[in-house]
Amino acid sequence: MKKLGLIGYPIAHSFSKKFYLDKFERENIPDIHYDLYPIEDISTFPALYERDLAFYGFNVTIPHKRNVMRFLNEFSPEAAEINAVNCIQVRWQGGKPYLKGFNTDAFGFEQSLRPLLKPQHTTALVFGNGGAAQSVFYVLQKLGISFKTVSRSRNNGDLTYTDLTKETIASHKLLINCSPVGTFPNVEDAPDIPYDGISSAHLLYDLIYNPEETTFLSRGKERGAVIKNGYEMLLLQAEKNWEIWNQED
Repeated sequence: MKKLGLIGYPIAHSFSKKFYLDKFERENIPDIHYDLYPIEDISTFPALYERDLAFYGFNVTIPHKRNVMRFLNEFSPEAAEINAVNCIQVRWQGGKPYLKGFNTDAFGFEQSLRPLLKPQHTTALVFGNGGAAQSVFYVLQKLGISFKTVSRSRNNGDLTYTDLTKETIASHKLLINCSPVGTFPNVEDAPDIPYDGISSAHLLYDLIYNPEETTFLSRGKERGAVIKNGYEMLLLQAEKNWEIWNQED
């Protein structure tokens, strides 16, 4: 039986295992298993696969999207530019593993964002500057959308939340939340921004998918903005992972 899995820490409530096991059953895909591998210390990662030829792919989540890269032999162009990996393809050559890293978060974000873009969406504010935001930056640059990052500390972004005014929000018609603020169970929380600057010309995108409609999105919807959560992005990147794992060399 072939093996796939997710590494990260903690990962008890991961979306991935249920998604892939349901997919295998729904599509009658035999002899493949997907499991969770909670790894706190990334140095133990090679011990997981190096003597098990059944492994042919992994997903990677926080906190290992960057520190896993030192174990990989090759990177796709977007993974190299973003400097983060969430998908690993394993190929066996003479009994030795050859690992290639990909970033399918960028693919999922781009494909879910593109259909919503209008001519006014030429400038963006991105809330948060952590690992999740790196794929967003890559896609915005690729699409020619200028952006500024907003963080709690001036050392971590172009602006702080206290810098934001109604006029700043009004002049940036694409607002993207890459921070964990508003994630279940803290569903009442939202990025601290002047929501009165939002209009029907705005597009609000939240990478969070639980809850389905965060306070950030609901407050934008109240002002007529188009809103989008991160669930489709998650589905798209998951299917892209499957394509990568099963593509011919």
